[in-house]
Amino acid sequence: MRSDAQIKQDVLDELVFQPNVDETQIGVLVDEGIVTLTGIVDGYPKKYAARNAVSKVKGVRAIAEDLVVKHGGELKNTDQEIAKLVANFLEWNTAVPEKNILVEIRNGFVYLTGEVDWWYQKKAAKESIKDLIGIKGVVNDIVIKPVIKPEEVKQKISQAFKRLANLDVENIRIDIIENRVRLSGKVNSIKEKEEASRVAYNALGISEVKNEIEVVN
Repeated sequence: MRSDAQIKQDVLDELVFQPNVDETQIGVLVDEGIVTLTGIVDGYPKKYAARNAVSKVKGVRAIAEDLVVKHGGELKNTDQEIAKLVANFLEWNTAVPEKNILVEIRNGFVYLTGEVDWWYQKKAAKESIKDLIGIKGVVNDIVIKPVIKPEEVKQKISQAFKRLANLDVENIRIDIIENRVRLSGKVNSIKEKEEASRVAYNALGISEVKNEIEVVN
C-alpha cells in the first residue's frame, strides 16, 4: 500500500506535468489515499484538467475537489482571501515550519516575518506563495536564527566541501561572521563556485553567503 506522502508527491508531479494546469494555483492534501484539491483557478478547463490528472495517479482512492473558479477582475482577491490562501500553502509545504512564521497582508502584498533554522526554509516560504493569484509581491523578512557556534559552522561546511569530488577545499577560504558566510579563494569553473555557495547555504543557521571565489581557467 502506498503512503500518503508518496501519493502526494506523485499528484504534485502529475500537476506539474500537465501543460494546461498551473500547479502554483492548487494546494494538495492527502489523507488515507483521499486527495483534497484547494485553491483558485482562472477557468473551468483548468479545474477539470486538475481533477483528471489526479484521477490517474496510482493509490488515489477518492478526490475531494474544492477548487474555486474566478475570472478576470474576480481574481483580485481581498486581503482576507489572500491570507487564507497563503496560510494554506505554507502549511502544505513540508519544507516550511509554518508555526514559526507570521503572515501579514496589506493591499495585496505579503509580509513574512518570524524565525527559522535553515536558509532553505526561508526561501521555501517565499517560493511557495509568490506566484499565487492576487499577490502583488512578497517581502521576506524571516530571520534565520544562529543555533551553533561559528567555528562549528565553519567545520561543517569544510567537511561538506571535502565530501565533494569536484571541489578543492584547500583553495577555498571560509570565514564566518555571526550567521553569515564569506567564501574566497580560487576554483576552476563557475559550476564549482556555484556548488560552494549551495553547500554553504545548507549549513544550519546560515542566513547569507557572500561568494567572492575567483574562477581561474
